[in-house]
Amino acid sequence: METTLAYQLASNTTSTREPPIGQALSWARRYVPSPNRPLLDISQGVPGTPPPPALRDALSAAASAPGVFSYGPDEGEYDLRKAVAEEMRWVYGGGDKASMQVDVKPEDISITSGCNLAFVAVAMCLAQQGDEFILPVPWYFNNQMTLNLLGIKTVVLQTYPEDHFQPDPERCAKLITPRTRAIVLVTPNNPTGATYSPALISSFAALVRSHNIALIVDETYRDFIATGPPHYLFHSSSSTEVTSNQPPSWSWRPSIISLYSFSKSYCIPGHRLGMITASPDLLPSLTRIFDCIQICAPRGGQRAFLTKPADDPTASSLLPSLRTFIAANRAALAARHELFRSHLPSRWKIASHGAYYAFVRHPFKGKDAKEVCQRLAEEIGVICLPVAFFLDRESAEVREEDRYVRFSVANVDDKRITTVCERLKEAEEVFGWELDG
Repeated sequence: METTLAYQLASNTTSTREPPIGQALSWARRYVPSPNRPLLDISQGVPGTPPPPALRDALSAAASAPGVFSYGPDEGEYDLRKAVAEEMRWVYGGGDKASMQVDVKPEDISITSGCNLAFVAVAMCLAQQGDEFILPVPWYFNNQMTLNLLGIKTVVLQTYPEDHFQPDPERCAKLITPRTRAIVLVTPNNPTGATYSPALISSFAALVRSHNIALIVDETYRDFIATGPPHYLFHSSSSTEVTSNQPPSWSWRPSIISLYSFSKSYCIPGHRLGMITASPDLLPSLTRIFDCIQICAPRGGQRAFLTKPADDPTASSLLPSLRTFIAANRAALAARHELFRSHLPSRWKIASHGAYYAFVRHPFKGKDAKEVCQRLAEEIGVICLPVAFFLDRESAEVREEDRYVRFSVANVDDKRITTVCERLKEAEEVFGWELDG
């Protein structure tokens, strides 16, 4: 690409793909909407509802509270770290059932300016240029983009539709080399929606422990799991939930790094709050990075969560009072997944789904999902993302795994879900392509 710049750009930046969402939106700009046929954006993982009134009021008050205009601690407000640790004991303890078995302390928590920054900081702590991270593919594209920007090699752990896109720890073990620094899991997964069981996550924990590398678990969507705690890694060695593939002296701190985002659970992506749960021994390295790229996470958002609920002035934070909001959102998302499944045209096949996403095989024979998604946006007015955005492969040959499309059911209402399905059926009729039987 020609440039008018007199200076040279770093090759790591020019070789990193452009943000895929922008490409999908560029297709949509060619669609001409009308009052009867609006553009339907089912592409991005954005909350479709605002935060609850109590949190909105807290954010408003905290934005102008004394003290929020100055710098805060690099690792986040201590009181929020304490409140988050308490909430994690509730989440990973299955409510109050086993909260005392969960071994998480405020010193294990760092607050960041969003979960993407959390991943950047962790990657910078663990690896140098030429080192390797193993990522299941399809992957969350920002993770791979980050590694490319840092000069860290992404090693592909292929997952398959017939396995519902679950990663295989035995296959992963064969990819580990002396340059491997971490394995990265995103669960519930973006883009596939697949949720990894506690037993599967435990198997990966045993794998990294045996090779003295890190397991990074991105749990942005953890609060949308309805079947129980996301995993039992944070349980103490005396817990009955620690599985048999962990040693009797099990401690998560030597090898586990968990990432989390407040954006999805609390519907505040614009406030950029995330966190890292890791051994305090990692904190000195993290704070060096924080001090260079964020100084501190936004203080207004942090203070908002420390607001005491109006009906419980003895509470230490707003977090416990927001559990009912999260539960209602979780139930609404599950219902929307069912609505999408029940209205999806029969030739479109859901391979996996969960949290915000459904990963669907389109019915057009021999057509790459990227071509399908472009026509859906330009001609039908439906924006969705092809699997090609979650891979790093260019090929003239269209394989079966190139036929998958990610739909986000979170940022549209029920009416739009059914309308999307109607338009997918319409696409079968107007595109003029051969269909599966």
